Amino acid sequence: MRRYSSREEAGRRLARSVEHLRGADNVVLALPRGGLPVAREVALALGAPLDVLVVRKLGVPWHPELAMGAIAEGGIRVLNDGVIRISRIGAESIEHVQAHEQVELERRGALLRSGRERVALSGRTAVVVDDGMATGATAAVACLAARAAGAARVVLAVPIASPEALSRVAGDADEVICPWAPPGHDSVGAAYSDFHQLSDDEAAGILRDTT
Repeated sequence: MRRYSSREEAGRRLARSVEHLRGADNVVLALPRGGLPVAREVALALGAPLDVLVVRKLGVPWHPELAMGAIAEGGIRVLNDGVIRISRIGAESIEHVQAHEQVELERRGALLRSGRERVALSGRTAVVVDDGMATGATAAVACLAARAAGAARVVLAVPIASPEALSRVAGDADEVICPWAPPGHDSVGAAYSDFHQLSDDEAAGILRDTT
């Protein structure tokens, strides 16, 4: 399978894999910022409202790219016990990182929604969308947050993921949709020709123009 040229193309291809969800009472939840261009295509294909579910990775203090867990809106936290144990990370370090990321989580949620209320999930199907999964930490906490917000069913849909990440999130969603899970995959960006980092303004514009 060839690489995706852009997140938009990945979204259009992912939309073909979620067609069976049409007709359900869906809400598409993008994990910002990179998940928004993908989620917009899915929302348009399903005729569903689009919102964001802000999730922040909890990075190992001396290796921030390595996730020791993640937090999401609604006070949800998931920890990667294996990483914490191997890295010998103490509870105080975890709380320090979480406090910092909580501030950014609240700032980003307010900025992206521009004062709009969160879309209600009670009794609906939450379709959680990101541009890919390497470890699955943020996707797992997003699924838990969607369920805690009242979603009757949680579907996780991503264009690219590692087999290990898919295995990790299998118990957190009612259904996981991923059209491409190459063995040895450990970098979401490597699956895209264009994987530029979206600005907050660009991400907010996508959400504003799709709602």
